[in-house]
Amino acid sequence: MPVKPTRAMVLAAGLGLRMRPLTDNLPKPLVPVAGRPLLDHVLDKLADAGVCEAVVNVHYLPDQIIDHVAHRSHPRVIISDERDEVLDTGGAVVKALPLLGDAPFFHLNADTMWIDGVRPNLTRMAEAFDPARMDILLLMAPTTSSIGYGGSGDYAMLADGALRRRKENQVVPFVYAGVAIMSPALFAGAPTGKFSLTKMFDRANEQERLFGLRLDGVWMHVGTPEAVQAAEKAFLVSVA
Repeated sequence: MPVKPTRAMVLAAGLGLRMRPLTDNLPKPLVPVAGRPLLDHVLDKLADAGVCEAVVNVHYLPDQIIDHVAHRSHPRVIISDERDEVLDTGGAVVKALPLLGDAPFFHLNADTMWIDGVRPNLTRMAEAFDPARMDILLLMAPTTSSIGYGGSGDYAMLADGALRRRKENQVVPFVYAGVAIMSPALFAGAPTGKFSLTKMFDRANEQERLFGLRLDGVWMHVGTPEAVQAAEKAFLVSVA
């Protein structure tokens, strides 16, 4: 019987350079989409999935985020303060591990947005995560039906969900949607300081312990001011 993660980490430390001018005086996670900050969309989904505690890391304009989440209780937010250091996505997790505990945890980018299909994707992921076979389970969005994404994809996915990284000139059908379940054991012996989480993805991939689950619904890549408008439009249609 799979055990649902009760803790999560949300990456909210980025500078949001591509989101300028919206992020000149506002951290990207607080940019509103359809009337709510991006970060709240993510935290609301975590609360609905039964997550009690979320570690949120901060670096750029940190006090705005700290003030924003201070009164939140579902999930309760614990701040991992990186204002004096740039740790990148991997170093951020290593710093937060003491707060995340020993069990697998959800890991989300603060700027990821999606519209669920029939069943919530976080629930589907919790059911699909098998710690005996997996170190990381990534939520994978089909590139063709995603909003605001124009790249060549990240991974091909085998029938059993195993992922294979895109080769240099290849186009693959799935892009990482910024949502994962990770086992803390994967970070044993990880470097300290600044490093990218892709190093951990690659480590799991080499050991054939990196898997994906196809997103049910629509993923929105909210990376630019134009993408905010496209995401709002899709979101408002979905709730109409």
